[in-house]
Amino acid sequence: MAEAKFVLALLVFLCSIFSLSLADSNDFQYCSKKNYDVKVSGVDISPSPVQRGINTTFSISAYSDKDISGGKMQIDVKYWIFNVYSETHDLCEETPCPISAGDFVIAHTQALPGITPPGSYTLTMKMMDGKKHELACISFDFSIGFFAAAEPKVAVADS
Repeated sequence: MAEAKFVLALLVFLCSIFSLSLADSNDFQYCSKKNYDVKVSGVDISPSPVQRGINTTFSISAYSDKDISGGKMQIDVKYWIFNVYSETHDLCEETPCPISAGDFVIAHTQALPGITPPGSYTLTMKMMDGKKHELACISFDFSIGFFAAAEPKVAVADS
């Protein structure tokens, strides 16, 4: 159950627009030598390594020479060698559509639960248009640190 909660939280990381000004660049690779319509220029994770219990942002910078009117994003996550999660999201629910030709970023910020297992993870992201044509497919590795941040304190006001 803890792994499912972690992966769901991770999935959300890739689904909205966010500035890359404070991000840390990571290596990625395309899934194949195919000439994808969407060219990924970088994957940024901040902070890196990811720390449990504090906000983390995963950002994917990309370019397309065509407008993208809609589609899906398929996310697959492996913990070490084990597939721990897969999910598909509507692209237009996560970022405004159409995505204009040119540079764009898909990203999200969220705190992972303090119970997220530390170690190495691999995320594979496939972006498909409305006709299920694969626009891009990349994978990248990231690590979850061994130490969780202190739980944030929440102020509660009584009425």
